[in-house]
Amino acid sequence: MNIINGMRPKIVPGTPLEYKKLMEQCWDADSTKRPDINTLVNKIVEMNRLNYQNELKKNKSIIEKLIEKTRLSKPKANTISKVNEIDNFENSNTSSRLFTSKVYQFKNLPEPKNATEGMRRHKYTLCFAYYKQSNINFKYLI
Repeated sequence: MNIINGMRPKIVPGTPLEYKKLMEQCWDADSTKRPDINTLVNKIVEMNRLNYQNELKKNKSIIEKLIEKTRLSKPKANTISKVNEIDNFENSNTSSRLFTSKVYQFKNLPEPKNATEGMRRHKYTLCFAYYKQSNINFKYLI
């Protein structure tokens, strides 16, 4: 009944002007002044297209500024050589570690076995208790 009596929802601050005008046209008590479905769809499509074009222009401007900044701040030759030295050191250090790995022999270990249903259930109960204590929402983990 409130709508019939002229009550309308508040328009959220920041609503684009064109969208606000369209909403108000749809709310007009005189049905002949309301837009038909084709007009409504066409106007919404046009608003979306214009918004998309504006976003592209903003993004293009940001990208152009970033490209310009990278052109202005070219790395110096000694910086590049230092980076190469670090890379060479890391590669040589890593490769020496690969060749010095050892095989360990352990004695008196029990035979491996598959987890029982009870063990699995206990494991998941502990996980759930941890996540619950950490206030992690399971919805986002799945």
